[in-house]
Amino acid sequence: MPLKQTAYVLPDSPESREDFEWLRVEIEGSGGEAVILSAEHLGAEAEAALVEEFRRHRQAAYAELAAELQRLRPKSGARRQLPVRDVARYRERFNAIERIDFFGSAGRDRVVTLLSALESSRADNDGEATSSRTVASEEYKGRLWVTRPRPGVDRMASAWLIKRFIDARATFNFVTDAKNAPSNALAFDMYGVGFGHEGDRCTFETLASRFRIKDAAVARLAEVVHDLDLKDGKFGALDAGTLGAAIDGLQMSCVDDHKLLEQGMILFEAMYRSFGQQARSPRPRAVARAKRAAPRRK
Repeated sequence: MPLKQTAYVLPDSPESREDFEWLRVEIEGSGGEAVILSAEHLGAEAEAALVEEFRRHRQAAYAELAAELQRLRPKSGARRQLPVRDVARYRERFNAIERIDFFGSAGRDRVVTLLSALESSRADNDGEATSSRTVASEEYKGRLWVTRPRPGVDRMASAWLIKRFIDARATFNFVTDAKNAPSNALAFDMYGVGFGHEGDRCTFETLASRFRIKDAAVARLAEVVHDLDLKDGKFGALDAGTLGAAIDGLQMSCVDDHKLLEQGMILFEAMYRSFGQQARSPRPRAVARAKRAAPRRK
């Protein structure tokens, strides 16, 4: 929230501090300098006023989005269908507002209801739309894939997925602007081009859907990557915190982006194998938990 013309404020939460730490790593990795400071104010009244101002800003954003969605609602008996891309764009706008709605502003539930109605109006065409968005992996062999510098969880996971299931001979490079990439390069997790976020899905989920990757361990990885990347807690993935700490450590220890991506892909390969093993032999673990939970007889 803007406080003054050159000052913005965020709640002092672990999530905010983590975001700034990642930003600091990216800035320093590009040769810049960054210092993270925390500020305190005196008085409960001032704090309450700040919280109320946060809520007022988010409530206004929800109200604006709700008004647009209300105008798009088909009248009784109408068969109007909004393009999939437009529906996804509204979902992205809602997610962006919700991510900075730190204090539970009014108006959120109204937007959720309107969005759900808009998305359900396309339910009859979902099968056709999904089919049209899938791609044949044979067209993506031995390609150069490009993404943004200082890869994080979604870019690491997506690169691993590409190499493991889509393009075994894939090579990777980094560009700050996709316009500067070679003409034959494929972009991923870059704004507005190539494979990226779609609706409420991260790039990893988009790739898995587009290339029809049906694998239980990949599906579980997708939940972890989604929760860590979008920070919406959609799946409540218990492994997200641990993975986030590991990636944070990799980013601090690897200055070279290619080395960082390579180490991240090794990390995801290890997680994939672990999740696959757990899926194949769940019984011993379940028994072990049951034994630990069983009360002891005196």
